[in-house]
Amino acid sequence: MGGSVTSMLKEEGADVGVQGIQISRTAPKVNHLLFVDDSILFFKAAATNARAVQESLSKYCEASGQKVSLAKSSIFFSKRCRQTIRDKSITHVENESLNERYLGLPTEVGRTTNGAFKFLKDRVWNKVQGWIEQTLSAGGKEVLIKSVAQAIPTYTMGCFRLPRGLCDHINSLLRKFWWGSKRGERKTSWVAWGKIVQPKYMGGLGFRDIEMFNLALLARQAWRLLTKPQSICSQILKAVYFPSSELLNASVGNNPSKTWRAICDGIDVLKQGLVK
Repeated sequence: MGGSVTSMLKEEGADVGVQGIQISRTAPKVNHLLFVDDSILFFKAAATNARAVQESLSKYCEASGQKVSLAKSSIFFSKRCRQTIRDKSITHVENESLNERYLGLPTEVGRTTNGAFKFLKDRVWNKVQGWIEQTLSAGGKEVLIKSVAQAIPTYTMGCFRLPRGLCDHINSLLRKFWWGSKRGERKTSWVAWGKIVQPKYMGGLGFRDIEMFNLALLARQAWRLLTKPQSICSQILKAVYFPSSELLNASVGNNPSKTWRAICDGIDVLKQGLVK
């Protein structure tokens, strides 16, 4: 659905003014984002824009035979948008809310990030708690830790820098599960966790250190920005944070977003591996 609707918005945008949003003067305008089967449309809170979007959706529905699920759709206005112009009658979308998480990521991350990422700790603990009651071999524990527990925060770690305390807590949960317990008391850890997280060819078990893996994923994001400067994400970040310099020379700046701060941490890691 997303591609057809947005292409119609592009064609009609020149006439009705559906220009999307622009977060800085030199940044490209964005009127849609697509992810799997989700479509996010951006337009100014004006009746002409709302009618243009609604007409495009109606044309698509008539041509394809599909329908938009209004019950599952939602509309969100910026904080500066006055209540008098928040007209939802044109789009027929009554749900006005911003979910706590979207696509598994928190939609709002404040200065204290522990609360925003608490759900990761809870999800890992729920998994580990269920496994503790089972009698598992060392091989079974290894598979569960690598394939399930350590995979839970992977998507989030590719966008945000998790607090060090949270990383240590997740490592602690996995360490307790690996060594097991007897009569409610944790068994002795015969090998240091720093040794276990080393690759198998170095004598370890290949478990991931959560904090180091977090930095590796952020360095991967920085590499994408470096190798694909024409992407929408690269153009927007450059226009906002480093308009007159290159990515490797970019600074954190004043009042940066959590995402950009995390990417800067990835840039620092990336610099260590670049050969000039």
